[in-house]
Amino acid sequence: MRLSLNVLFFSWALATQVFSFEKGSEVAVVLTRTDAIPPEVESAPDAYFEGYLQALVDMHYAEYRVVVLAKDHNVWLANLPKNELVAKSIVQFVKDIPGVKEVVLLDGVSPEKEELRIKYVERPQISGIWFPQMTELFQPLIGSPRVISYTIGYRSGDQVCGNSCGDVSLGDDFPIYRWLDVLWHGDLQIGIEAGIWSVFNFNPQPNYADGTELVNTDFYGGIPITYSRNKWSFRLRGYHISSHLGDEFMVNHPGFHRVNPSNEIVDFFASYQAKEAVRLYVGPGVIVHSDPTFRWKPLFIEYGTEVRFLGSKFVKQRLYGTLYLTLHFRNMQELGWNFDGTYRAGYEFSKLQGIGRKFRFYIEYHHGYSYEGQFSKMRDHYMQYNISYGF
Repeated sequence: MRLSLNVLFFSWALATQVFSFEKGSEVAVVLTRTDAIPPEVESAPDAYFEGYLQALVDMHYAEYRVVVLAKDHNVWLANLPKNELVAKSIVQFVKDIPGVKEVVLLDGVSPEKEELRIKYVERPQISGIWFPQMTELFQPLIGSPRVISYTIGYRSGDQVCGNSCGDVSLGDDFPIYRWLDVLWHGDLQIGIEAGIWSVFNFNPQPNYADGTELVNTDFYGGIPITYSRNKWSFRLRGYHISSHLGDEFMVNHPGFHRVNPSNEIVDFFASYQAKEAVRLYVGPGVIVHSDPTFRWKPLFIEYGTEVRFLGSKFVKQRLYGTLYLTLHFRNMQELGWNFDGTYRAGYEFSKLQGIGRKFRFYIEYHHGYSYEGQFSKMRDHYMQYNISYGF
């Protein structure tokens, strides 16, 4: 239901004034916050202007307790997070507010700015926050076929599950607690993840069940511990994933031998934001336990990159959008360390630049091995067309 409502909202948003029209020509527009902010703010006194900006920043980035100072509509920001991606998002957010002339980052107060309110800049920081909601320390690997998100799509040419398939996933990340300014002056967080992935064959052969066939469903639960500082972020994760064949598949294949793919796994990923638009990541992992009916050799590694470009801003929808490309690779000991690749190209929309939850439309090509439970040791390739919502 949540996914359906989000899809309806997005369809309505695209249908309403993404472009303005002038004398019959199509003209792209640029996002400002003028429509949402009272006109008097632009000419307000410093005290009013500062308070208004502080309230906006607190509303979207409350967990970081950023301090906003303003004089002559020049703005200083103090107590910015150590995570460079989040810090840049906050700076861009403030720059977009009408009336802001310049944004300067403060690390304490320089002697020439003693008139600024030092006691607010140097106010004690909280040690942590329960249930942070707006930001992620380790951004999800959006190129991975097992990224945690809400997704629906169509798959064509799957050699394992069927030539014409539908894929659905439901999943989310539930942050529990975030420690601020710890270890090497970074942030540390623990949370819970859960998700399912299902594949439906639209044209099963034979089709004794007389309808669409649920082929497979994978169930996932994990505990990620994430850490972020500047351009680096890390994730240590322990998780369980198990697979179950669909009822219709078993009816259509009465002699099929069912086993129990079920694994407990630990992996560790490192991510580096090489440039504002380029991210690189790598993560080794070990399967610490697999069900005796479907054994796996323990070692594997995943790695890849994400590239974003041609970012845009849309006025009426108050959204940021950008094109992106992802390359995600996997090599597993059980599969002879053979190459497995997933390639995606798409467009994403978000309310805040660079962070927060996003709608994504993408095309995917997968070439390597199936990810679907009992079939995951079989070679596969397919095209996929998806809509997703998540971090």
